[in-house]
Amino acid sequence: MIPNLIILYVDNTIVSSKFYQNLFDIEPCVMLPTWAAFTFDNGLNLGLWSTTAADFISCGEGNRTELSFMVKDVQAVDALYQRWTRNGVQIEQEPKQAVFGKTFVALDPDGHRIRVCIPD
Repeated sequence: MIPNLIILYVDNTIVSSKFYQNLFDIEPCVMLPTWAAFTFDNGLNLGLWSTTAADFISCGEGNRTELSFMVKDVQAVDALYQRWTRNGVQIEQEPKQAVFGKTFVALDPDGHRIRVCIPD
């Protein structure tokens, strides 16, 4: 088996779905009041599950993971940073050089970390 779905817990599925729709420039493949999903060309799926859903149960809290995107090169990191800041995306970590290369971190409406980086 190969993992192919990442689920982020969100407060408001509609708000979060619009955020990711603008971020990825794609439409969700599923849009329900408490669930939204995006499918990417590489087979990965991103689900947004509302914590207000009747069937939602989780004893944890906090955002201790990152949704990460490896891009081709430093220019692609810089281009995404410029595009996202122009579009009002909250930036948690400005572009910097990390041990694996140039990177920056943005936040979604629920505080989930979104990292852009280059392959090491």
